[in-house]
Amino acid sequence: MPGKNVIDVKNVFFSYGKTPFLRDITFSVSKGEIFGFLGPSGAGKSTLQKVLTGISTDYEGSASILGTESRKHGRDFYEKIGVDFEFPSLFEKLTARENMEYFASLYSGNKRDIDELLGEVGLLEHADKKVSAFSKGMKSRLNFIKALVHDPDVLFLDEPTSGLDPNNAKIMKDMIRREKEKGKTIILTTHDMHDATELCDRVVFIVNGQMKALDTPHNFIMSRGAAKVTYTYLDDGAERTVSSLLNELSEDRVLKKLIDENRITSIHSAEPTLSDIFIEITGAHLDGQE
Repeated sequence: MPGKNVIDVKNVFFSYGKTPFLRDITFSVSKGEIFGFLGPSGAGKSTLQKVLTGISTDYEGSASILGTESRKHGRDFYEKIGVDFEFPSLFEKLTARENMEYFASLYSGNKRDIDELLGEVGLLEHADKKVSAFSKGMKSRLNFIKALVHDPDVLFLDEPTSGLDPNNAKIMKDMIRREKEKGKTIILTTHDMHDATELCDRVVFIVNGQMKALDTPHNFIMSRGAAKVTYTYLDDGAERTVSSLLNELSEDRVLKKLIDENRITSIHSAEPTLSDIFIEITGAHLDGQE
C-alpha cells in the first residue's frame, strides 16, 4: 500500500513571460502510487512535469520531491528520478545497447541489467542495431527503459504508450505496474483516458493550467452516473432497444418477461468512461475527440 508522501506540491504558479500558465497547483503523491496528470495538449501537464523534474525552476510556491525542493536540487537529484519524455532523446548513430550503456554510465548508483530491460520490451534481438533504423515505437520502448536503467525511486512518464500498437502498449503498461509493485512512485502524464483508468491510483484533471478535479478513476466514474444495462429484443419482427439503470433492473418488468420467454437478442452493461467524466467536469475535449 502507498505510504508517506514522496511528492508534495503546494500553491505552485508558473508563467511564460507575463502570461500565467500554471495556477495554484496543490497535490501530494504517496510512495508506491501511480498519479496521473490528465488533460488535452497545451493544458500544462508537461510544464508541471518540468517543474517537478527541476527543468523549470522559476516557479512560485513549493514543489518537493523526496524531500528536496525542485528548484534547489543538487546533482544527486537525478540519481533518484527517471524521466521518459514523450519525444525520445537517443543517439541515432549508436546501437540500442550502446545507448543504454552510455546513459547507465551517467549514474553512480546500482544499475539494472541492460539485456534484461531490452528483453522486457522486445528489443533484445535488435540490441546491436543502430537506433536510426528503429521505428517510432521501438524508439519509444528504448526511451522508456532508458529511464529505468539506474533504478530510480520516482518515474516521470510522458505519454509512454503513444504510437505503440496494442501488444507493445500492453507490455509497457505491465512494466509500469511492476515498477509500482516494487514501490516506485510514478507520475503518468497523458491524454489517454484508457491508460489512466487502467494504471492510475488517482488522477488530476488539468485544463488551462488549473486543477479542475482530483480523485481515483473509480470514484470519478461511480459518482458521476450509474451503470446502465442495454438490451435488444424482437417485437413483431422489429428489433427494439431498451436501457435501464443497473440499480433499477429488479423493477424492469419488460426485461423479466423477455428473459422468461427467451426473447433477448443481446444485452450489455456500460458505465461512464473517464473521458466522459473529464468532459462533464471541465467542459474541455481531449485530443482527437469532438
